[in-house]
Amino acid sequence: MTRFLAAVTAVVMVGVLAACTRDHDVPDAETTAGGPVAQCDSRLDQAFTAWARAGFSGSIAISTGGRFDCLAAYGSADDATNTPNTVDTVFDIGSVTKAFTAATILDLVEEGKVALDDPVGRLLPELTGAVAGVTVRQLLLHTSGLNGTPGSDHEPLDRDAALAAIADLDLAFPSGTGHLYANAGYTLLALVIEKVSGASYREYTTSRILRLPDGRVAGGFWDGTPAAPGPRAVGYLDGGTTGGSGDFAGPHWAMDGSGGLAMTTYDLAAWTHALFTGQLVAPESVEAVSAPGHDLGDGRSETPGWVASDASVLGVPFLATAGGDGQIGHNAVVAWGPERRRVVAMASNKPGVSAEDLLATVGPALLAGEPLPTPSPPPAGAGPAATVGKYRLDGGGSYDVTAAGNQITVAATGVDAVTALFPPAGRVSRDEFRAHDERVLALLDGRTREGRRERGSLEEDLGPIRGVTLAGTVFQDGEVRTYVTLVADSGPITGWYAVNAEGGVEAAEVPTGHPTLKLVPAGGDRYRPDDPTGTGPNVTVEFRDGRMTVSGPAGTTVADLAG
Repeated sequence: MTRFLAAVTAVVMVGVLAACTRDHDVPDAETTAGGPVAQCDSRLDQAFTAWARAGFSGSIAISTGGRFDCLAAYGSADDATNTPNTVDTVFDIGSVTKAFTAATILDLVEEGKVALDDPVGRLLPELTGAVAGVTVRQLLLHTSGLNGTPGSDHEPLDRDAALAAIADLDLAFPSGTGHLYANAGYTLLALVIEKVSGASYREYTTSRILRLPDGRVAGGFWDGTPAAPGPRAVGYLDGGTTGGSGDFAGPHWAMDGSGGLAMTTYDLAAWTHALFTGQLVAPESVEAVSAPGHDLGDGRSETPGWVASDASVLGVPFLATAGGDGQIGHNAVVAWGPERRRVVAMASNKPGVSAEDLLATVGPALLAGEPLPTPSPPPAGAGPAATVGKYRLDGGGSYDVTAAGNQITVAATGVDAVTALFPPAGRVSRDEFRAHDERVLALLDGRTREGRRERGSLEEDLGPIRGVTLAGTVFQDGEVRTYVTLVADSGPITGWYAVNAEGGVEAAEVPTGHPTLKLVPAGGDRYRPDDPTGTGPNVTVEFRDGRMTVSGPAGTTVADLAG
């Protein structure tokens, strides 16, 4: 599950279809007995169609004052059956689930069943450890100090085991004195919901907070019941394999509260409009969600389930949240602009152009009132067949190059190979890569409490681990990931970890393949990343005379074709 979208989300709220002023209490879209009808302003549709050709596959819902300006879908929901995405297609929304959990808690506050300053141990007497003194408000705002997760997303975990796992987590700082994003905090809120409501968390959420003003229920759960109704998009992972289809039987307490909800972008947009216009919770709760909570700096604040940006960021206030599940292959983002009652909801099921990357890329043009940028097709180049093979570096690393059509895929093995192909991107520096490496090694060497738990969990699955070595670090899907090689009795195993500043695991995949990068011709013998949004590594790759040269910000690296 990923973190919230960057501040550029705001631009969408400023610029989308400024001429639309009609207001509605309930989002308005043309519907039939089978559901909403696709409709989209022609200028937006042309641009989104171009992005679909470049790799976006998903669904988009944009409403202004409750009226849908764009309700459209692009790409494939299932390549195997040639099924297209439609406005009825369901996507896993990952950490966007936290906005629903927060709304449910605030609804229970209205009923007098919970108080924001209640210590969670008072609501859950069976909870032990330092976390028992954390308040509901601190959990909502990620200021509790909780560090870590109760378990892997699709690990069977029942209620008692979840409580025990959370009780065993460290507090990175005294509660209320700092900020650390924690999935475990929202799992704990879901346990509170179940305790004080007298119903199961899932049933209560579905019957109470997912119900829209018109009586419809906005989706359900991706795994388990109540399930989100409707056709589902197959998620495609970076390596081309398909993600989880929703058949994980549970129990689901490793994810409930912090992720797991699924719905159409139509329902996500309608629910967001209903939330912020006071149709789901009382005005006091809307204010609690909308008002600045914990100051994150640079005009941004954590609020319950959302991140709020003030007008200093990009000219207007807005709230946004985003999420995805790396094991399912979906990505979702939703933003709310209160001044014009605007909602933008996007979801994607392929890694080529994610929903978050698309929104970040087209946003500046929307702010300026200009046509949306569209990707340029790569120039024709020499056929990639001649580049296929294994290329070795003097330092021991290697690249495996394969081809499909006019695109090549490079898999990097070894720190030297990964470092050259995946230099730090965006605001992430080389020093941050090194610091992340150290935190991952500390974790897997068992130098922290969570590390000892992680090491034990790995050895339960893999047997004794004889050693851990770094295999390279990349910035991908909005997070730093350090690849490692675990030496087990069965042989070397590759995996990656993303950890926070306090060493807590935010995401991991073990085992996994080596980091790969897709490339397209850039003229002559050169190739560039197949990255139409420009968010990936800034490198070019050239093949000539049996050599592969990778050029990036730090210089060039040369590998020779083996044998």
